[in-house]
Amino acid sequence: MSFVMDDIVLQKIAISGPTLASMIQHLSSSHADVDGLLFGHVSCIAPSTISDDSAQSPSDSQLVATISSFLTFPYLVSFYDALGRVDSSRLTLTHFNHKPLIGWFSSRRRTPLRASMRESSVTRSLSSIPDLSLPIQNANLNSLFAPSIFLLFTTPVQDQCIQTNQYQAFHYQYSKLCFNPVSVDIVNLGPAFRGHYESFSPTSPLPFLNCELRSLTAMNEDRNEGNLIVKETEKDQSELDMCAEGMQIGRVSRLIGPDAINYTAGLEDFYEKMLSKIESLARLVEASSVKIFEQENHNRKLRYKVARSAGVQ
Repeated sequence: MSFVMDDIVLQKIAISGPTLASMIQHLSSSHADVDGLLFGHVSCIAPSTISDDSAQSPSDSQLVATISSFLTFPYLVSFYDALGRVDSSRLTLTHFNHKPLIGWFSSRRRTPLRASMRESSVTRSLSSIPDLSLPIQNANLNSLFAPSIFLLFTTPVQDQCIQTNQYQAFHYQYSKLCFNPVSVDIVNLGPAFRGHYESFSPTSPLPFLNCELRSLTAMNEDRNEGNLIVKETEKDQSELDMCAEGMQIGRVSRLIGPDAINYTAGLEDFYEKMLSKIESLARLVEASSVKIFEQENHNRKLRYKVARSAGVQ
């Protein structure tokens, strides 16, 4: 038997960086204030047992709501009326696309970053629809979570030189009839999110692999190709060794570790030789530039003589 937990306490809301960036870009490019729906799942995440975590994990499991996707309506007051009453007939199955609804969001420009009375009424009305509740993953009891998350996006009241977006997440507690601010964590940033991977389980089967035995001819072809690759690699390595003048990769690797002092002098000598080569190359380029300039002057004089002789005739 499942039941909706009215006094549930949500510790945090998780959202991936690409999803949050896509939401901010979509809302910033809209011509007016918009709102929409949030989809995802709610799960109980056990604390991480890894000892080198920078953040101290609590001893009890945390209830985390993860936002996986969103749906934006082209205008405000889309699925509710002016008093904040949700019209369930506007929430069609095509909007959900078999995705669990966990809440909604609103984007309004040049307003304070706090929820309004109408937004509170919308969240309360949305969370009171029993058909929209979703089961909590990894929970001890068959408890349900009502879509009671509200994510607010605003821009600063005063004009700024750069584009600035602000956001704040809220969880509506139906038993207390009030909003509670909830922290938003960006998934995949830092070791604190290792708990997400501990509870990960794949949902797609592995692809079928063809394990038929290959013929001896194919095996010989692979062996010949491998020998050609080895020969080409040895040839390339020998050419690099000629350019390095004895400073091979093996010697360079010895510069890291306790024996680095013994090879520092050899590396400095190698650098001095390379600098002398660069200096001699620069002198050759300078001399060739002088010759090119002299040749251009000579060609200019010849053209002048030809043009003058043609004018006399």
